[in-house]
Amino acid sequence: MSILCLDVGDRTIGIAVSDSLRIIASGIGQLRRDKPEKNKELKHIKSLIFQHEVDKLVVGLPLNMKGEEGEQAKRVRNFVDELSSGIEIPVVLFDERLSTVEAEKVLREAKVSPLKRRKVRDKIAATVILQNYLNSQRP
Repeated sequence: MSILCLDVGDRTIGIAVSDSLRIIASGIGQLRRDKPEKNKELKHIKSLIFQHEVDKLVVGLPLNMKGEEGEQAKRVRNFVDELSSGIEIPVVLFDERLSTVEAEKVLREAKVSPLKRRKVRDKIAATVILQNYLNSQRP
């Protein structure tokens, strides 16, 4: 069984999945958020859960540098509440501070153009969040 991770933003959701040993995170895509079609998001996430044999969902919780929740964290919590009612696996919120900054750094170091960076940044951020989560679970 693997773990699916979501980096929930206002426009896109970055998606990553762990290997079955829960050692390595890999980005698998981004989901464009269409406000009127929340059911589409839920259906897509459910299909990923089935396809990747997921038994846990990790969602990045955006905290500020003091560790406090702001408006975006409230929006993520609302999203998780809606999502949780439609799936039967545990959902874990995990601190995502600096994940986008780290994703940007990785992409810059790989000399990815700014236009291409924007297209994959959320997927890479989800990978960073999931890898940090996996690392935190090791003894």
